[in-house]
Amino acid sequence: MVAHVTQDYDSLAPTREDRFSFGLWTVGWQGVDVFGTAIREPMDPAHAVRRLAELGAYGITFHDNDVFPFGADAAEREKHLAPLRAALEETGLIVPMVTTNLFSHPVFRDGGFTNNDRDVRRFAIAKAADQIDLAAELGAKVFVAWGGREGAESGASKDIRAALDRYAEAFNVLGAYVLEQGYDLRFAIEPKPNEPRGDILLPTVGHALAFIGELEHPELVGLNPEVGHEEMASLNFAHGLAQALWHGKLYHVDLNGQTGPRFDQDLRFGAGNARGAFWTVDILENGGYDGPRHFDYKPPRTEDEDGVWVSAAACMRNYLVLREKVRRFRADPEVQAAMADARVAELGRASVGEGESLADVRAAAGSFDPDAAGRRGMAFEALDQLALEHLYGTR
Repeated sequence: MVAHVTQDYDSLAPTREDRFSFGLWTVGWQGVDVFGTAIREPMDPAHAVRRLAELGAYGITFHDNDVFPFGADAAEREKHLAPLRAALEETGLIVPMVTTNLFSHPVFRDGGFTNNDRDVRRFAIAKAADQIDLAAELGAKVFVAWGGREGAESGASKDIRAALDRYAEAFNVLGAYVLEQGYDLRFAIEPKPNEPRGDILLPTVGHALAFIGELEHPELVGLNPEVGHEEMASLNFAHGLAQALWHGKLYHVDLNGQTGPRFDQDLRFGAGNARGAFWTVDILENGGYDGPRHFDYKPPRTEDEDGVWVSAAACMRNYLVLREKVRRFRADPEVQAAMADARVAELGRASVGEGESLADVRAAAGSFDPDAAGRRGMAFEALDQLALEHLYGTR
């Protein structure tokens, strides 16, 4: 193989067509953690909208209480929403997704939809329904449900089968409401294995897919996988996206950076597992996903507000750089030849051809030489090395 250095990436800049969106809770994060208090002032949502528009984003997302206080009445809600609406109209940014906060207030210490307290569960369903109404008003197409408090730390405290009944009940009630109202809205479950609960219900893409299949309106419910959440469980995020796409259930995606199975780092996208980020961009660009490229990260406590915008811009730039690398990788004649050597395309052929029976397959197996096939290498290393060289920028 002859490596060659390609042109630089200085011309890459985000546009609205790239469909980059940010949660208000990302750039607005004040740097609070379990060991330290806030190091940045609260950020006005309208200010965040204007700055993100300047950087090239196309949309923003938010929890209800990212914009108005918990327990706000209609008048107070509108007082906080009016400046946000004005900033959206001024900048042209849209709201492709909203979610609701069922984890911060002490009432949700044991979760919302699966809380042992029935009154809390009913309150959580009502709170979610209010945000669904706002989602429809703002034109959002996806309602993300992250059950960060839906879990347990001990075996005796939670009847998990009953909790799953209540979890399904909430989605069934809210799904029926969306249909009754005629809202053009779908739900996306966001899996996470742990943190803040010791064990969170629906911890992975696979768990969530199995759960969705038991709902009354499974067509309304899909997934919002997050890089860090899957990698915390030592799982392959790109494979999780591929599985969701295979089921037709990738309704939204959260992009950030993570370094292995530790706490949820929420690094800017492209930081942490760079190889994983390369394949994440590859599946998003080539796997049929047509939704927003949404960033759910946290600007580190080390940064002031200037650093917040540096990190937000970096999320978008890193995606664009990786997208260009993926395109060059897929277009590289040496890569295409290596894929042929690795017989990648053969996996797309049915093992049992049209018109064939199992008897035909068994008959053909009689003339197959497994020893000869077992001596034949798969040529995967050469192919993977080409991918790394594209990632490292030497091709």
